[in-house]
Amino acid sequence: MSDTGTVTAEDGDARGKAARIPSPWLTVLSLVAFAVLIALGVWQIERRAWKLALIDRVEQRVHAPAQPIPPPTSWPAVSAASDEYRHVSLSGRFLHDSETLVQAVTEEGPGYWVLTPLQRDDGTLVLINRGFVPSERRDASTRRNGNPQRRVEITGLLRITEPRGGFLRTNVPQHNRWYSRDVAAIAAARGLGEVAPFFVDADAGSQIAGGPIGGLTVIRFPNNHLIYALTWFALAFMLAGRLFVTFGGGLFRRKRFVHDKAGGKDAVARRTGSDAGTIVEPT
Repeated sequence: MSDTGTVTAEDGDARGKAARIPSPWLTVLSLVAFAVLIALGVWQIERRAWKLALIDRVEQRVHAPAQPIPPPTSWPAVSAASDEYRHVSLSGRFLHDSETLVQAVTEEGPGYWVLTPLQRDDGTLVLINRGFVPSERRDASTRRNGNPQRRVEITGLLRITEPRGGFLRTNVPQHNRWYSRDVAAIAAARGLGEVAPFFVDADAGSQIAGGPIGGLTVIRFPNNHLIYALTWFALAFMLAGRLFVTFGGGLFRRKRFVHDKAGGKDAVARRTGSDAGTIVEPT
């Protein structure tokens, strides 16, 4: 500013630069946000790799030849990571009087899964999800022909117990309302004693005429991690672009001046742009 109080072009330029520089706290927060967004994108890429590996393992298990279920000594070590959806086989006799109906919605419509204990030759019990029945066939008396008393051979997929209930619903054993296949709770409600800590989804080949519809296991693993990763990366680069405009854009702004004839009476220096100062005439 000159002694007369007039704002020069240089003063306006300095003020414009000061106005364009954000506060240190905003700068720090922006850099932290950028780092977090990049980290989230990388994490989603890693999750995608993990999910693809899981899908590959499950596909191999499902299509492998059926193997005997793990022996009782190995039951404590059975886990989703190492055993779920493993193609297994077992044999024994159904305890139809102790079956449990679990609400289900399948490609056949709404109805119930029929979980029946299978007593093996060594006396151990394994819950078998025999398959699906519609609501009108929930009563066992409507499917007596499909409840064999003989020894049966079962093949299917090993599944891990579901103790957390169904979606927004919790099992109510005292009222015989079941929304998930919670092995321990079902065994306690039916007085079965010790049972395998998993159940087996019977496949279509184990279906008995007149009995539940088997082979309806749905194997689906949502894999949207790539979309999530691209979203996080896009947000990070948008933020980086904003920071570049804020801090580096000024480097590409060129000052432009218009001059009349040097030393002329009407010579003025004008600065163009939004931050131009007041025109000052030469003395």
